[in-house]
Amino acid sequence: MSLSAERADAYAAALYEARSTRVPIAPLTEDDPSLTMADGYLVQQGIVRRYLADGDRIIGYKLGLTSKPMQQMLNVDSPDFAPVMASHVNRDGVAISVGDYIAPRLEAEIALTLGADLEGPDCTAIDVIRATDGVVAAMELVDSRVADWKIKLPDTVADMASSGAIVISGRPTPIADVDLRLLGMVFTRDGEVIATGAGAAALGDPAAAVAWLVRTLAGFGEKLPAGSIVMTGALHAAVPITAGETYRAEFDRLGPVTARIV
Repeated sequence: MSLSAERADAYAAALYEARSTRVPIAPLTEDDPSLTMADGYLVQQGIVRRYLADGDRIIGYKLGLTSKPMQQMLNVDSPDFAPVMASHVNRDGVAISVGDYIAPRLEAEIALTLGADLEGPDCTAIDVIRATDGVVAAMELVDSRVADWKIKLPDTVADMASSGAIVISGRPTPIADVDLRLLGMVFTRDGEVIATGAGAAALGDPAAAVAWLVRTLAGFGEKLPAGSIVMTGALHAAVPITAGETYRAEFDRLGPVTARIV
């Protein structure tokens, strides 16, 4: 890691302000091409500290760039992650205002709710299955505080993994009732199918994706606590959204989750 704590905090302040003002900034990697993924997480921690200071709280984590389409879209070859803040969680049927974001896109995902802690550098997909309480249909609104989505991996990591908001259905399904890899999904805009996917798009298995997260968190001395919501990653390439549209992700066994764009 090459970035000083002072410089990392300055980057965090700039990204946090961009979130508030909805005025994007230039890529951090344009200012400092030597930035690494580890540097990005140092910046991300500065943003999280600001949310916590505002009275927000962490309720889970989101995985990003777990599918090949998303990695190809952003020209990266590794997943990333960020905490999910309580203020970013929305329930099924929410009206999302595009004016609250800079360049929002929407994607359908499988979310897991944990009934037990997960931790350690040897976590496996089987450990994740055992710790999972339920499976939920979800969507994530991704956004970038970096102008025109001109991001490299350190940029998106620093920017809370390009997180914006999540939408989750209110009906958890017991994990014993589903095969995460084979969970099919149909994504529609105003009733028209615009994407399809299956759980295997998330690193081959959503449980394996969460195990990657747990092993990565272990390197930071952290764990996934019981009660966490984990967004396991997009099942298709994210789509831009426009006011007046309605999006619906219908999952085999999990049911639907819907968001209206206003």
